[in-house]
Amino acid sequence: MNQVDIETFLVLVRTKNITKTAESLSVSQPTISHRLKALEDELHVPLLIRRKGYKKVAITPQGMEFIPIAQRWLSLMRETMMLQNEVEERFLSVACTDTLNCCIMRDIYRKIRQETEYRLKLRLSTHYSYEIYDLLENRTVDVGFVYHQQSYRDILSEPVLKEKMYLVQAAEGAIPKPKINTDELNPEKEIYFVWEANYEIWHNEVVSHGKRPPLEVDSYPLLEESLLDAESWAIVPVTVVNELNKRENIWISAIGNRRKPPERTTYLVHSRELGEEKLATLQVLRRNIEEFYQANGLDQYDKRINMTPDEPQALGSGSFH
Repeated sequence: MNQVDIETFLVLVRTKNITKTAESLSVSQPTISHRLKALEDELHVPLLIRRKGYKKVAITPQGMEFIPIAQRWLSLMRETMMLQNEVEERFLSVACTDTLNCCIMRDIYRKIRQETEYRLKLRLSTHYSYEIYDLLENRTVDVGFVYHQQSYRDILSEPVLKEKMYLVQAAEGAIPKPKINTDELNPEKEIYFVWEANYEIWHNEVVSHGKRPPLEVDSYPLLEESLLDAESWAIVPVTVVNELNKRENIWISAIGNRRKPPERTTYLVHSRELGEEKLATLQVLRRNIEEFYQANGLDQYDKRINMTPDEPQALGSGSFH
């Protein structure tokens, strides 16, 4: 298969429009059609449906099945080219959840890029935990960080981070107490983020009492933006507390419910057949995570609660393994 034909197919999948694809790749429309036909002839299956006189295309069932294959093929080709062109470089493809990327990994990636000891190149992507396992199994990524363990024969997992949960409120309308029971808060103002399955069970039994939360979000930017509303509140792990505490309009308290929420555990997952070079690169990533955690004092948050209404502070507890 030809790399250019594969790339053209994937752009067509995204745009579903021959004109837009041609503009995106800076080629003529007949060139796009020729590349697609060449790929279909090689595979002996139709990938897209094209109607005469129409620029829009539809994806066939065979085309849908071919999309992940094409993505993996391109990924392998790029890694092969890197190996051929720059054997001294180290490359790692990392898949991570949204909040970890926003609250931890972003700074760690920046630090790694500044290191001179290793010529380390990273490909970063954001996914849900369940998606990351599929990406690892398909060899689309090398390493992932997830919130739950699943049993895969060829995937290894280990806990690397445990975090206590804390309650954050918008400063406007906040209850200024160092420890708060969730029953004291307006349930209609909660911003609900599903951190992992055990937390969801705890929340359903202790906080929402079987009722659906009024607002659910699935990304850190949405959480941060939603906490601008008066009286809004959310339950978050300590790394998110640490990031939110950079703002001046957040009040942070310990959770006063008798039954405490489960800690959020982050697992490092990767293939059993990662290879020596990838494992060595992974060690660089591990070391930087540990240094970040200690440098930000996230391993010492549980000393004592010390907040006043005029000076909200981040409080929490976590441990790096």
